[in-house]
Amino acid sequence: MSATAPISRLWPAPAAEPLHDAELTALYGRTERPRLRVNFVTSVDGAVALDGYSAGLSGEPDKRVFGLLRMLCDGLVVAAGTLRHEGYRAVRLSEPRRAWRREQGLAEYPTLVVVSGSLDLDPAQAAFADAPVRPIVLTSAAAEAPSGLAEVADLVRCGADRVDLAAGLAELRRRGLGQLLCEGGPLLFGALTAADLVDEVCLTLAPLLAGAGAGRITAGDASAPRHLPLRHVLAASDGTLLLRYARD
Repeated sequence: MSATAPISRLWPAPAAEPLHDAELTALYGRTERPRLRVNFVTSVDGAVALDGYSAGLSGEPDKRVFGLLRMLCDGLVVAAGTLRHEGYRAVRLSEPRRAWRREQGLAEYPTLVVVSGSLDLDPAQAAFADAPVRPIVLTSAAAEAPSGLAEVADLVRCGADRVDLAAGLAELRRRGLGQLLCEGGPLLFGALTAADLVDEVCLTLAPLLAGAGAGRITAGDASAPRHLPLRHVLAASDGTLLLRYARD
């Protein structure tokens, strides 16, 4: 457990005692049924980034939960634009977290899943070239793969001219990736919401005002609002709030 900014539970059943990683793991947990969980950090005034990057909003409590959510998932879903912009490296876990996964009968590492309609991807990027598990790329039938991409990733074509997210998620689940964690970006979150594929949202509220300019955590075409019940509220000693919303 980190001593830098301890996390405690505000709701339900408020408890002032700091939560250990095992308790946090139980609060976020895995489910028996397939699930798509979305994880984002935002400022108090709704910004998705600070100085152009989400890392500017992410403090120690967010990074702690971020790592636990990766430990819990079977597949880590990210849009190609976010992969490029945020400079994703290979998805790796610490030995204690790999040990936890082994104890649960899981693969040592989650599988990286990249959503890309155009296949504008660099096979030499560490997320592909250094991956401990062969990544999967969800793309469309019309997209032309760059040289070398098929050597470092499995290409799953779902949809003719654009990625059919429902078909893509069904294929991931057929491959045994039932617990999916999406880290964005906003356009992918918006598309998943429009397709009614989001089961859970984990939202970190950073205690700062970013000011005008940054976008929201979701973007794209408008879609119908959907109720998502609040499941827990956690607070870190630095003022960070960690919220979890999930369907019944």
